[in-house]
Amino acid sequence: MTREEKLAFKHSLKQFCQAVIEQRIQNGKALIDSAQQAANNEEKSSAGDKYETARAMGHLDKDMHTRQLMENVKELANLQQVNATQVYAGVTTGAYIQCSTTSFFIAAGIGRQVYNGQTIVFLSPGAPLAKLMMGKQAGDSFVFGGSSAVIEDVF
Repeated sequence: MTREEKLAFKHSLKQFCQAVIEQRIQNGKALIDSAQQAANNEEKSSAGDKYETARAMGHLDKDMHTRQLMENVKELANLQQVNATQVYAGVTTGAYIQCSTTSFFIAAGIGRQVYNGQTIVFLSPGAPLAKLMMGKQAGDSFVFGGSSAVIEDVF
């Protein structure tokens, strides 16, 4: 793969991350609205405790979805700071890491995703596995979760 192809690939991975996170943000907003509507639409009945419990549950759902939304907004802001316009010799934020069985992209924690038919693990720079790989280069190995892996390529 040429330098330009590597950079284009990383740019497309970053765009993929952004699309996934933006979809999560949209879904989160819809869930918040739904939880708020559910709480608002709960009608007062003769069983007052049931009414209050249902409203409280709706508010708890809204709060949970709001926290998840804030995490996704923060993840998107962090992703936008990632430099995918450089070919790296060692593992760092913005690097793509190819191992014999798994590939990684350190930019945003969206987990294992299939991108163009290839399974890639997208890691946040603060993830334990990403921290373990930081600074390593092609040919280096690491052990995580009882499994060892050798880094075949980094860019």
